[in-house]
Amino acid sequence: MKKHFLLLVITLSFIARGFADEGMWLPQLLAALNEKEMKRMGMKINASDIYSISKGSLKDAIVSFGGFCTAEVISDKGLLLTNHHCGFDAIQNHSSLQNNYIRDGFWAYNNGQELQNPGLFATFIISIDEVTATVLNGITTSMSERERQSAIDKNIDGYKKNIKKESYQDIVIRPFFEGNKYFMFITETYKDVRLVGAPPSSIGNFGKDTDNWMWPRHTGDFSMFRIYAGKDNKPADYSADNVPYKPKRSLNISLDGMKEGDFTMVFGFPGRTTEYLHSAAVEQIMNVSDPAKIAIREKALDVLNSFMRKDEQIKIQYAAKYAGIENAYKKWKGEVLGLRSSNAVGKKQELEGSFEKIVLSQPAMNIAYADLLKKLKQAYADIEPYALARDYYNEIISKIELFGIAANANSVVTAFTKDEAAYKKAVIDISEKLNGTFAEYNPSVDQKLFEVLMEMYVNNQKGENVSPLLKKLLAENSNSYAALAKSIYGQTALTDLNKTKNLINGVATSGIQTVTNDAAAALYSDIFKTYVTTVSPKLNEIQNTINQLQRTYMQAQMDVFTKKVFYPDANSTLRLTYGNVKGYTARDAVQYNFYTYLDGVMEKYKPGDYEFDVPQKLIDLYSKKDFGQYGVNGKQPVCFIGANHTTGGNSGSPALDAYGNLVGLNFDRVWEGTMSDINYDKNICRNIMVDIRYVLFIVDKFAGAKNIIAELKLVKKKK
Repeated sequence: MKKHFLLLVITLSFIARGFADEGMWLPQLLAALNEKEMKRMGMKINASDIYSISKGSLKDAIVSFGGFCTAEVISDKGLLLTNHHCGFDAIQNHSSLQNNYIRDGFWAYNNGQELQNPGLFATFIISIDEVTATVLNGITTSMSERERQSAIDKNIDGYKKNIKKESYQDIVIRPFFEGNKYFMFITETYKDVRLVGAPPSSIGNFGKDTDNWMWPRHTGDFSMFRIYAGKDNKPADYSADNVPYKPKRSLNISLDGMKEGDFTMVFGFPGRTTEYLHSAAVEQIMNVSDPAKIAIREKALDVLNSFMRKDEQIKIQYAAKYAGIENAYKKWKGEVLGLRSSNAVGKKQELEGSFEKIVLSQPAMNIAYADLLKKLKQAYADIEPYALARDYYNEIISKIELFGIAANANSVVTAFTKDEAAYKKAVIDISEKLNGTFAEYNPSVDQKLFEVLMEMYVNNQKGENVSPLLKKLLAENSNSYAALAKSIYGQTALTDLNKTKNLINGVATSGIQTVTNDAAAALYSDIFKTYVTTVSPKLNEIQNTINQLQRTYMQAQMDVFTKKVFYPDANSTLRLTYGNVKGYTARDAVQYNFYTYLDGVMEKYKPGDYEFDVPQKLIDLYSKKDFGQYGVNGKQPVCFIGANHTTGGNSGSPALDAYGNLVGLNFDRVWEGTMSDINYDKNICRNIMVDIRYVLFIVDKFAGAKNIIAELKLVKKKK
């Protein structure tokens, strides 16, 4: 017993200490869980200054931007700051060959020049409360996953009906710790968000694919928007009569800059992490899932790149798609590298070994968690072939836009079989959706994607998971994917907007055959049918088992490692992470500093290059050292890094100093540390931030947008 007790003490001490520098923390729990440590690390404000429902706090300046990024309010006129890549779709939608805002940038020098963005929204968090007891009332371990979720949904629906809120507020209830806890968020969403400013892509996306996920970075990854509200300052649909939103709190902007060791916080809406997985899951991600997705995206990027470099119109149409594909592609490559170099699987196995020893030493835990790890390992072995088929289906089918158009056309057929009202609504909704799709669509590009990716779809997975119709058509075309692509794209009406609209409108008069007989629609239907009959049922069955086991394992870890303070995985809810500004050692003999400067932009500059060209005006400002109040000792800071635990969704999050002042804008992670979603390693995991002084330099000296600078509250003392 003494031996077991000693082991327990040593293990718990290791666990508590080993995880001290990571975490994505719920802001309402900071006072209880984190405030002392944050102050020890250098924070000068209180937890109540970060989150409060009784007074204005930092949380009142943070918004979920479109549901996919974070932005922050930086003026008392509702001005928002976020990343260039977060605003890119809006910038692209306003761009044309005549007004190429991607290439040239955009600046509104008064409110009247700001541009409307239908569908874009900004959501504030009003309050956060735990509702676990209510949501899990009546839930038992004997329930199936479906029964459990059904009971939870009923509890949530009943609870929402009794919550007092304003008519313009919403209630969101989310699971945490794999469904062992639940929290409720009261939110307010503003739907009139207008584009105010964006630098040229040569600044906002400097380095593009080569520098993405890499350090050192020299990217001015920012854009600016403004929230508009009704005259009562409440959320309102777009109207010319709306006025700039007056926030409860906007961020002060520090011109002091950061030095190594300074305390930093990143406040935002991280998307998804899986920090508490079994080692078998990590091994599967590293050796099977990520490599498959990497290979598919590499092929897709090669196709897009070959077209975009030759045609400016295609370059504009596919810019956002290319960036989206490339972003995850490179992230997964870094993730695999990081998981291997950090011995992530070995660390998980070591943790599991400690877990089992502690469980075996305590009879009550042994009864509750016997064979839990063994069952998880077997479940991941069982799901592997189906998970691979899922990845091939999701990755390949989503990259071929013809299939997306076919899916929309087929949905009109489905609506027609229900009733006339559903059909009419579907025609209107899908027609509007198709307008956006075809504005960024080129049939020649898509045909080449079909040719390249369908070959992978057929050859790189089990034959039973491949569409029988696809096999038949391939045989009829001499097993040539180029010939098959030419045949499908030559026969279908779905590569043309007007023909597609005529097709779905013809369902009412000519019947569903107008769609179902189309070559592309028929092929997509068979691919979809094959997936839902051969892959989905078994995949879902095993995934339900994994979900149940993982939920138990999450609770078990909290029961066993009682000295560790656990944070929940990211799930697109408001979180705060904190750390310090610091460099890192990437690998043997490669050590990185924590700051970059405009000097580095000029060192990378390549005239006329797709990735590393810069505007002449930036060169002139650099040559004259005309940095204004934003430079330091004759140099212009650009980016810096820190040990803040971030992920996708944190793009656009504010980087705050010890006093809560805005000092930077989070936009990326270092390549060696992208595995932080699965295995955080404090030695190499770093987030990358644009120095706020570079943002201001571009707005002021480069763009001459003095109107924007005049709105901001700039401070030079750290308070």
